[in-house]
Amino acid sequence: MAIIAAKNLNQAANQRTFLDGSKRSVVFLKSVVIGRGEYLPGWQWSKHAGPQTGKPSAKHIGYIISGHMVIQGAGNKQTTVGPGEAFEVGPGHDARVAGDKPCVALDFEHLE
Repeated sequence: MAIIAAKNLNQAANQRTFLDGSKRSVVFLKSVVIGRGEYLPGWQWSKHAGPQTGKPSAKHIGYIISGHMVIQGAGNKQTTVGPGEAFEVGPGHDARVAGDKPCVALDFEHLE
C-alpha cells in the first residue's frame, strides 16, 4: 500500500524566529525534513542561528528561491548560490546572506 505524506510549510507547527528576525518553518515527512527559511540581509548561521539552537550546522541539501547565500564549508572554501541553484553541504558549515535583499531558501535533511 502506498503511503502519501503531505504538509503545508505555510502552516507548519515547527516555526522559529532567529535572533535577527529571520524565520524558518519546518515540516517532517516520512523520510525527510523540509525547511523554508526567509533570511534577512546580514543573517549568518554562526551568529543568528547556531547560538540559538545550541547545535552545529547539519549536513543538508538546499535550493535558493530568491536572494543569495554564501556557504562556507571545510577548509574555508566558499561558494555563492542564488535563485534556481541547488546545493549540498556537509556538517559544520557556515552560511550568510549576501547582498541587501532577503534570501528565501528550501533545505532538505534525510531522516535516518
